[in-house]
Amino acid sequence: MPVFNTVVIDKDPAHPRIARLLLNRPEKLNAIGETTPSDIRQAVAWAQAEDEVHVIVVEGAGRAFCAGYDLGDYAEGHVDRAGGDHPCRQEKTPWDPMLDYAAMKGNTEDFMSLWRCTKPTIAKVHGYAVAGGSDIALCCDLLAMADDAKIGYMPTRVWGCPTTAMWTYRLGAMRAKQLMFTGDTITGAQAADWGLANFAVPAGELDDATLRLALRIAGVPRSHLMMHKLVVNQVWLSMGLEQTQMFATVFDGITRHNPEGLWFRRQAEVEGFKSAVAWRDSGRPIPEGDEARALVAELEARLAEAGAAAKP
Repeated sequence: MPVFNTVVIDKDPAHPRIARLLLNRPEKLNAIGETTPSDIRQAVAWAQAEDEVHVIVVEGAGRAFCAGYDLGDYAEGHVDRAGGDHPCRQEKTPWDPMLDYAAMKGNTEDFMSLWRCTKPTIAKVHGYAVAGGSDIALCCDLLAMADDAKIGYMPTRVWGCPTTAMWTYRLGAMRAKQLMFTGDTITGAQAADWGLANFAVPAGELDDATLRLALRIAGVPRSHLMMHKLVVNQVWLSMGLEQTQMFATVFDGITRHNPEGLWFRRQAEVEGFKSAVAWRDSGRPIPEGDEARALVAELEARLAEAGAAAKP
């Protein structure tokens, strides 16, 4: 079997027509690390090349499906402000939006391998599929959820725009706007009620329910599955999915470099990302404009003082 840093893929030992793609960073709730997007793409490519495989089940190890991008690396982590910035958290002025776009578009394309693969993909969600984790789940063709699982994109409140732009295509404009404007999460039960999830069942029944669906699909010839998936996908492509993803990915970069995004990053650097996330998700107003700039200056002064104190 192929070996990756953050995922595992293999055929189900009892049902070899089913491939199981496991997000495998359980100690971090399967948070997305630097290699996770490309690991997913390469794992999907392996399953695509295996003639015996008819359907791919994507699941998470441990307590959650995926808790989003690893903010310990992306928001709180140290950045060399003299150079060598990560494309998605550049500290140089002016920042280069196309470097940011290229990096995040690469991640989007990697996640979309689940959507473009000619074999059906099922996201089996327990615990959380939030922020970037919801991108992974919604790039799959079908969504099976535990009724108490949570899905949503909280960074729409600050420091994020879902680059796959799947919410509108999966939910329709009105409910997508509700979630994007609030950053709220919904349960698996509500997701099923809204038509976002194919079904939601008690957590203890999720494995069996997902397996039944996967087995039902696995009995269909691969050529038929491919044709039906291509037909449905073409509808979304005709509606402008690729162009929408371009805009969403550009806007995602802006959210991380405008005054509000810079405040969030400085808050994470000084107080820790848990503090920044708690403020973001509490409903407390996000500092914006001149208020955000003033807080950035204050937080940067604290960082400078801490740096000076740490010098021998």
